[in-house]
Amino acid sequence: MLVLGFTGGLDAAHETVFDFAFDEVHDSAAVLVRDGRVAAAFEAERLNRIKHTNKTAGPAIRACLEAAGVRLEDLDAVAFYATEDYCQRVLQLMHLRNPSRCELLTPRGMVQRILLREFGRTIDERKIRFVSHHWAHAVSTYHLSGFDQALVLTIDGQGEGVAGLVFDARGHDLQLLRSIPERDSLGFLYRDVIRFLGYEMFDEYKVMGMAPYGDPSRFRRLFGAFYDLLPDGEYRLHLDRVSGLFEYLSPRKKGEPFSQIHHDLAAALQEALEIVGGHLVGHFRQATGQRQICLAGGVAHNCSLNGKLLYSGWFDRMFVQPASHDAGCALGAALAVELAEGGRQSVEPIAEVFWGTDTGDEAAVGRELGRWSRFLAVERRHDIVDTAAELLADQKVIGWVQGRAEFGPRALGHRSILADPRPAEHKDIINRMVKKREAYRPFAPSVLEEAVDEFFVVPATQKRFPYMTVVVGVQPDKRELLGAVTHVDGTARIQTVDRASNERYWALIEAFGKLTGVPIVLNTSFNNHAEPIVDSVADAVVCFLTTDLHHLVVGDWLVSKRAPETEDWLALRVSLPPAVVVSRETRHVDARRVEASCRIAFSYHQGKSATLSPAMFALLAEADGTRTLGELARRQALDAKAVEGLLDELVQLWSARMVWLDPAEA
Repeated sequence: MLVLGFTGGLDAAHETVFDFAFDEVHDSAAVLVRDGRVAAAFEAERLNRIKHTNKTAGPAIRACLEAAGVRLEDLDAVAFYATEDYCQRVLQLMHLRNPSRCELLTPRGMVQRILLREFGRTIDERKIRFVSHHWAHAVSTYHLSGFDQALVLTIDGQGEGVAGLVFDARGHDLQLLRSIPERDSLGFLYRDVIRFLGYEMFDEYKVMGMAPYGDPSRFRRLFGAFYDLLPDGEYRLHLDRVSGLFEYLSPRKKGEPFSQIHHDLAAALQEALEIVGGHLVGHFRQATGQRQICLAGGVAHNCSLNGKLLYSGWFDRMFVQPASHDAGCALGAALAVELAEGGRQSVEPIAEVFWGTDTGDEAAVGRELGRWSRFLAVERRHDIVDTAAELLADQKVIGWVQGRAEFGPRALGHRSILADPRPAEHKDIINRMVKKREAYRPFAPSVLEEAVDEFFVVPATQKRFPYMTVVVGVQPDKRELLGAVTHVDGTARIQTVDRASNERYWALIEAFGKLTGVPIVLNTSFNNHAEPIVDSVADAVVCFLTTDLHHLVVGDWLVSKRAPETEDWLALRVSLPPAVVVSRETRHVDARRVEASCRIAFSYHQGKSATLSPAMFALLAEADGTRTLGELARRQALDAKAVEGLLDELVQLWSARMVWLDPAEA
């Protein structure tokens, strides 16, 4: 059976017709399942380059079919990640907001519309299926775990008005034990509190990383008023009381420094999540007698909570679905239909998540790198693993791109930035070179599975943690040695690497271990602060050129930077990403005075913006993707000095991914 599951909205990247806010729809994705096994999976953000995108999954659907070599007509079913009734209500409300702009669609018409716009043809509506949000989460974690029975929890902000479900799973049967209403959403508690730290939705993981720097006792009494623990694992949240934090601090403005009170608030929030989550899980662990647990939903990405559950002694084994956020519902929806209609009671357990864009063969990689010959020095190396290991041991920081991209929010050795995990100063160096992010945030270690006990404290019943979903303790005598990946509280979010599922990455870590005695590398996602994880070779080149990474390794190719001249920049074509709008505004700054300004902004909900110089505004107004920077400069009659002045501004916009630059030569 061939089943496609997908999540997301209706607009193309350049559109704002069905303008969903990110808290309504996010993490668009598509997954293709063939006979109980994942054939391809793409998060739409990797393709349209919009973080947590709520745009259509159409391009991701196309990518799935092309990767698997199948046609739209070959699909037996197409599954969406919500019930038909819920979709109907959402579509009606969307139409009601702006009936002159948004057509009124039926749920099946919505699915057909997405496919029609992407492929120029659609499917019979009898092939369309709808799978409830949290059921998709539950199926995605339990049926991929390989467990024959488990306690299953799905916890997130909300999906279809539900904040979580608890199941007792035995064999192929999942018995529902508890449905958690939206009013008791642990995801919303976290979201509401982090606003006092200057953060928003999708920043929850940053606060989890901040928490170990704080003392939860400062806010413990106040947080105790935010929830009630009730018998039988029940609890009640009082989200309306979060405003009580105004008595203690004013919300931090973006860009302001963090102080101890912010750290303490993060610590208290994380403690509250662990108390309430532990209360819920502990009850059902005892009630069911289950010794295995499966987790999914956005809150399942809280690695610190997962670590507490791991060390609780309640469970022998834990499985956290590596794409536990809403993109993973595309996976769950497809699997749910396969299980319901494909004549099977189980699917193939997960072995790895390298289901996305392939770099292509070595010749294709070489051609793409060759397009940037004015900016890159490229060498094909047959000993690339040993070469990369030597670079890491020589304190170089490298981009590492191999094979098919990972599905999920973690880079797992196919789209990674790598460094030596030992020098503590590497945390600051990488933040300065690439990430441009808060200094307190930790980096993760990738360790050979065979060596995990030597360096990390893991239970005797579970040694495999391949997806960076759990925080564990670093062995006390190894914390100083592993200074770049050991967090302030002596923990690390580990990734164990086994040879069978990730052979080249395993070989690299082994080679580094032979050189240094430490079979571990620092691993962080290959992207800068302004973009999702790189997907294609072209993405990797752009990120490499707009950061201070020392080297890039793609397949067997070793890449270094050249020092381009002005004429090299002038030979690049300039274009705007589809979601970017350039505008000139005139507005009042007080009752009598008006000012004009030139702006560039992303058109999606809460998209970032920047001010443009008048000269840059004029240049970008004619940037259609066919003209080079030199041609645009000539059209504006700019002299050499003016071009030099604009070049710095253009590179800053490129680094923020607000413009695209591309070699003109084929």
